[in-house]
This record gives sequence, C-alpha cells and structure tokens, in this order.
Amino acid sequence: MIDVSLPSSRPAAAALVPLRVRYAAAVPPALLAAPGTLAVLGFGAVAAESEDPRWLRLPLMPLMPLDAAAVAEVWQIDAAVEHGRAGTVRYAAGGGWLFGAIELDEAAHGGLERAAVAAYRALAAFSAARAECHVLRIWNYFGAINRGSGDAERYKRFCAGRALGMGTGQVFADGYPAATAIGVPGAPDRLQLYWLAATAAGTRVENPRQLSAWRYPRAYGPTPPSFARGMRLPGGTGLAISGTAAIVGHASQAAGDLDAQLTETFANLDVLLTAAGVDGGFDARSPLKVYLRDPAQAGHVADFLAARLPPAVPRLLLAGDVCRAELAVEIDGWRFPQAMDGAL
Repeated sequence: MIDVSLPSSRPAAAALVPLRVRYAAAVPPALLAAPGTLAVLGFGAVAAESEDPRWLRLPLMPLMPLDAAAVAEVWQIDAAVEHGRAGTVRYAAGGGWLFGAIELDEAAHGGLERAAVAAYRALAAFSAARAECHVLRIWNYFGAINRGSGDAERYKRFCAGRALGMGTGQVFADGYPAATAIGVPGAPDRLQLYWLAATAAGTRVENPRQLSAWRYPRAYGPTPPSFARGMRLPGGTGLAISGTAAIVGHASQAAGDLDAQLTETFANLDVLLTAAGVDGGFDARSPLKVYLRDPAQAGHVADFLAARLPPAVPRLLLAGDVCRAELAVEIDGWRFPQAMDGAL
C-alpha cells in the first residue's frame, strides 16, 4: 500500500516564475529563512540539521571547494512557498514549481528493488494529485551501487524497481524525466530520491552522440535505465542536465584513464547543450555537480575543471560512485538563461 495522503482534487496551476540554483555554506536555518527558498540540499558534515521538509541531508562528502566541510545547493524562487508532508513525501511548492523528496529504508521494503518500486509509486501518486504534476528531473542516491554481479548488481535491481514504479498511473506516460543515480559511501541502508516538478511540461532532450538510455541493449541489464539525457524546463526557464559520463553510443569509454573520461564527458555535455538549443557553453548560470569515485583524484580533477571551464562556473565536486564500475566520474547540473542573473 502506498503511504501517501492525497487531496480529493488537483489544485489549480500557478504561473511559472524563474527558478534559481546556487551553492552556499550549509547552514540550514539561515538558508531556509530566506524568502522564496524552495529546497536546501546539504552535502557533508553539516553542523545544524532541520526538520523543515525543504531540507534534505545527502551523505556525499564535498571534495571541492577543497576546504569546504559542508556545502548546500539552494533552490529559490520569487514567490511564496508552502511546504509540508504527505505520507512518505516531503515537499515544497510555489511559483509553479515543486520540490519533493522521499527517503526509504531498504530493509523495511525487502531490499533496494522493492524500495525503488515503493518510492516511485508514491512519487507518481503524489504528483498525480498536484497542480505541479509534470515531473521534470529526479536524483537517486543509494549505497553500494555497483555491488553484485550480472543482473544482481544493485544498480540493475534499482533500474528494475524504478521502471515498475514508474508504470503506476499516467505521470510518466509521456516519457522519462532527466535523472541522476549515484552511489553513496557506506553500507546499503536507505534510498533517497528528490525531484523537481512544475505546472507545465518540459521538453526532453536526447544526445545524438549517445544511445537513449531506455534503448540500451540487454547487456546492461534486464531493464534499461529510465531517463532522458536532459530536460528543457517549461517557459524557457532553463535546462536540467542528467548525470553525464564517458559513454558514446552505449559503450563506456577510456576505462582507467581519468583525463580521457573527463574529455569524453565534456564532449557529451557540449553536444547536449547544442541539442537543447543552448548557446554559449557553461558560465555563471551553470552550477555543476561532479561526482568522483576516488577522492584522492580530487585535486587533479579540480585542475582539469579549472582548465576546461570559465572561472565563473559554479562547481561542486562530490565523492560518489558512478553507476558503471569502469567509470570514474559523472557530471550533472543546470544551465539557466541570462535573464536570471543577479537575482540571488
């Protein structure tokens, strides 16, 4: 049974206002008190916690800035925000946008695959009752992502559960959202996912350099991954970039060569921006998260990023495992239009 409380009818849709994303020192009370805060995602050794539904603590340690003990990703809008809880879902909404989050204990659901089914069924049921019913972007974090061999690998079991949960209702009937799936340190214990939804649909973007993930051949598991490479946010409000790695077609590239993987990853990102109709590459409007399997390589990756990206590009380097064991690095993020500059 899905643990989610639903209203009797869907509320009216609100007009979309611009969404902004930035990185900041992780001090939840101060960030949550700021007007228009839709979500605060905390990474690292956070000194202050919060029961506010807009706050989500993620067990990924920041590696860059190299002196940061804790970092937060902050979503803000110029609109009033209402927030609350509905069963397993914690949420905040305003200005036509919605932040939602679900955390489930794997053992309580009989393992990762069943936890993924439960989480996505709850997400779909909650979204179907909201004005912000268009799910645009999802992040998935869980432990030991590469543990197990063959079809028993945990990432493959997660993909199976996610697909089954997505099959509930009509929320995903028109296509998949943009997404990231990353392994977190430590033993498996819980599945964390959070998402962005809106009152209007986005436009899915695929990368002509890569095979669409849902078309991967059987060699990658019994159920292919269920995500789009990117999502143009409604109303021209930005681009959400899925987790992107050194994959061409469907094959991993340059196993064991970090620099070559980073080069292939940025080639994919450049092609994705072009496919999305975004000019000018990355800049101050493009906060990026870089997930690195080996924290000892953080300094080298920081140097690569400094050479590859303009200094103004916000970047957060996190310790996290990529879904394919042979891949060392993955990048996701945002690209917002110039009209949003200076609003934070």
